[in-house]
Amino acid sequence: MSTKLFLTAELNNVTDLKAIDTVESPFEYTFKIQCTKCREIHSKNISINRFEKHELEGSRGEANFTNKCDFCSETSNCSISIPKKYESYKIEQNKKRVAILEIDARGLELVEFIPEGLFSCKGAETSTVFEEVDLSEGEWYDYDDRAGEEVSITEISWDISKK
Repeated sequence: MSTKLFLTAELNNVTDLKAIDTVESPFEYTFKIQCTKCREIHSKNISINRFEKHELEGSRGEANFTNKCDFCSETSNCSISIPKKYESYKIEQNKKRVAILEIDARGLELVEFIPEGLFSCKGAETSTVFEEVDLSEGEWYDYDDRAGEEVSITEISWDISKK
């Protein structure tokens, strides 16, 4: 069973929240990782780009990220993908836990997701598009001129688990 990155948030007057993640402008999913062999936490946060491919040593396979543990020299890899039925986090899903990323990690564990990078969303009642949504502070506020009201994303939580 693969691991997933889940998002829970409260969307106010916005919908369709998602990472800006295209071939032309890939999102760097940033994580704190831990070696599954020696249990050491990597000294730096790592970024995984789902469009990048790295060949696996001694295998025909590929992964989005490869690593060699600084402490025990164990090699590990990780691949990520967008779940098949996921398009964006919608206002109807407010405060619900939604899988936004599927993770296949071998030899390492993703311990924490760090939401660095830009997300986008749009006005719930308007066509206003917000393309510089920064969730790194755990909340985001703006103003939708077309609707004449404040928009926000609050109570954001990220969870990495198998369920």
